[in-house]
Amino acid sequence: MARVKRGVTAHAKHKKTLDAAKGFRGRRKNTIRAAKAAVDKSMQYAYRDRKNKKRTIRALWIQRLNAAVREFGLTYSRFIDGLNKSGVEIDRKVLSELAIHEPAAFKAIVEKAKGALPAAA
Repeated sequence: MARVKRGVTAHAKHKKTLDAAKGFRGRRKNTIRAAKAAVDKSMQYAYRDRKNKKRTIRALWIQRLNAAVREFGLTYSRFIDGLNKSGVEIDRKVLSELAIHEPAAFKAIVEKAKGALPAAA
């Protein structure tokens, strides 16, 4: 049976790992053992944080909406309750964009939500 030399394959695998570790500090960028562990961990963080990013962005929309509706004498939760009762089906992303870029349109939506709420006792 012919002898198999694996140097080329091993070098290619190492190169792939070291390229992925570019920008890391210390031994993690140029020593294959440290780089492999660092790259594996970085991939776990990347996977996790792709999920967490959605959470963070939604929280940002909610903070923006809360700040925007307080100018009209409402809280975020009362605003969302009013939207649901008035049958307005606009998601938080679009509402947040409206609050920033189209204040007049946002004001109309807030007034509609306010109208659907019972008068404050």
